[in-house]
Amino acid sequence: MNFLKSHFTFSREQRNGIFLLLLIIILLQVLYFFVDFSSKDVIVDHVKFTEYTKEIDSLRLVKLEEKKTKTYPFSPNHITDFKGATLGMSNKEIDRLLNFRKQDQWINSAKQFQEVTKVSDSLLNKISPLFKFPDWVIKPKLKKQQTTYNNEPKSFAQKQDLNKATEKQLQGVYGVGTTLSKRIIKYRDKYKGGFIEDAQLEDVYGLTPETRERILKEFIVKTPRPIIKIELNIAKVEDLVNIQYIDYDVAYNIIEQRQLREGYKSLDELIKVKDFPVNKIEIIKLYLYLE
Repeated sequence: MNFLKSHFTFSREQRNGIFLLLLIIILLQVLYFFVDFSSKDVIVDHVKFTEYTKEIDSLRLVKLEEKKTKTYPFSPNHITDFKGATLGMSNKEIDRLLNFRKQDQWINSAKQFQEVTKVSDSLLNKISPLFKFPDWVIKPKLKKQQTTYNNEPKSFAQKQDLNKATEKQLQGVYGVGTTLSKRIIKYRDKYKGGFIEDAQLEDVYGLTPETRERILKEFIVKTPRPIIKIELNIAKVEDLVNIQYIDYDVAYNIIEQRQLREGYKSLDELIKVKDFPVNKIEIIKLYLYLE
């Protein structure tokens, strides 16, 4: 009995705590039964809701379009089995094309493509706008004119002065666009008076030998920039380093080789000099002479 009594005997503070706890529980129960906690009805603006829905749908469609595989222009001469299948061609149509190409023959038009492969009109209309052919196929007349034009060399008098040529005039040469024409003029104008000789075109970045050849069929340096030439067999190091592409090391090597040879007999002997920029000899020779 004493054991049970000890568990049910409380101090005054404990009794007050229990009483307060019971009071809180009763108040919460009363609050739960008499207060409405249910949410009020939400008023939906159906017009705006429809607008938002349409906007979300349109964004979803844009994303789907972005995920679709895009087909870019291609040459019908290089269609593979996989490429042909993705375009909708049958195996027989693909095989006809591949057999045609094995004979080292080329497709040059959409009509010829259909004749070789036997594709339907509907498939041809679908894929032919993506066909990409070389310029000489699209503009055969232009190629013919260019070929004839190149085969008729112009005389010195008929050619234009390269030191006075404009960007537009240079762009008239096949293979010379806006970028190359700007580079040629920028390099030319770097030196007061322009080019000394046609060989300096080799220093213009991006000009292939074929493009330079085509330029020189139309242009030539008629008014060369005046320069003071140096006599190679008496030139000093200080004289040689003023020449483009020759630094002090090469200048010393030139003089050393000159002493060993007891003088140069030809400007072409410079290619035997150690570290000499052989690929620039034609330009370097413009600044030198021999008695």
